[in-house]
Amino acid sequence: MAFMPATLRDVADRAQVSVRTVSNVVSGYQHVSPQMRQRVLQAIEELDYRPNPVARTLRTGRTGMLALVVPEIDVPYFSELAREVIDSAAELGYRVMVDQTGHDHERERQLLLGENRTMLFDGILFSPLVTKAELLDMHGSSRMPLVLLGEHEFDGRYDHIAIDNVQAAHDAVTHLISLGRTRIAAVGTQPLEGYATPLQRTAGYEAALREAGLQVRPEHTIPAAHYSRTGGYTACVALLTTSPRPDAIFCFSDLLAIGAMRAVFDAGLRVPDDVAVIGIDDIDEGRFARPSLSTVSLDIPFIAREAVHRIAARIENPQTPAEEIVATHQLVARESTLGMSDEHPAHR
Repeated sequence: MAFMPATLRDVADRAQVSVRTVSNVVSGYQHVSPQMRQRVLQAIEELDYRPNPVARTLRTGRTGMLALVVPEIDVPYFSELAREVIDSAAELGYRVMVDQTGHDHERERQLLLGENRTMLFDGILFSPLVTKAELLDMHGSSRMPLVLLGEHEFDGRYDHIAIDNVQAAHDAVTHLISLGRTRIAAVGTQPLEGYATPLQRTAGYEAALREAGLQVRPEHTIPAAHYSRTGGYTACVALLTTSPRPDAIFCFSDLLAIGAMRAVFDAGLRVPDDVAVIGIDDIDEGRFARPSLSTVSLDIPFIAREAVHRIAARIENPQTPAEEIVATHQLVARESTLGMSDEHPAHR
């Protein structure tokens, strides 16, 4: 005789609860008493019950799936963001599919508008390098819940978990100024693209210089097509040929900064004695580099947690007013600006 898989009714009978209670536990519904939840979970284990995702989708109109869209999954900031989103979503009973735009605006459009795959997801967490305003206008015709992460300007239509890029850059440059650096360069500007993140970080960099009475030198602001080690290395090689040579470099990401430090060493110079270097992101690689990398640490766990909670709230109640939540950041000074010292351990 063929084995018949356990059903919701079987679990309900074993746990002596209603089918609705079993469904609430399986769906991750929060308002179930701990005692009731434990009875249901024990019955599920005893019966080896396996939820049918297709049946659940047909019954509830939901898949229990979220989409996380990022520009490049191999960039440490976005891979860490993905990990934190997956963990936070699991706590609420959701699974996450991660996809990337790869700097392709057409790919971005397809993912944002959910072409041919809208029914796969209950909501989208969207963290691109740049989003064209017309795409958000087009998404307005969709009922797919959306939370924006990162660089967008808040216009009141969509929940937004933001980073204060202007202040983060300002803090990094102010730190360099406090150490007596006066010829401070910036790596990561992208003036030909409408990317908010580099524009905001450029604004913070220039504001800090002007407030200190220092000159903003066009030859000391170098673009980087990609925030990579290679991009930082190439930009720094160009910087070191300028006159006067910068005595400090603010990089718009830690990967850029790590590439920049290598270029300084290859030029026969020292970090930070000849050129101090600071980045943004606080990735593991920067903590264990030698010298360890000074940086602005972004609260990625907070960003992920708030994004997941906002999308879950919007799934439950699509009429929930949109909110903007700004994540905190912290300047972490290490050896690439302070120098080698027992007072500044690299693991901080």
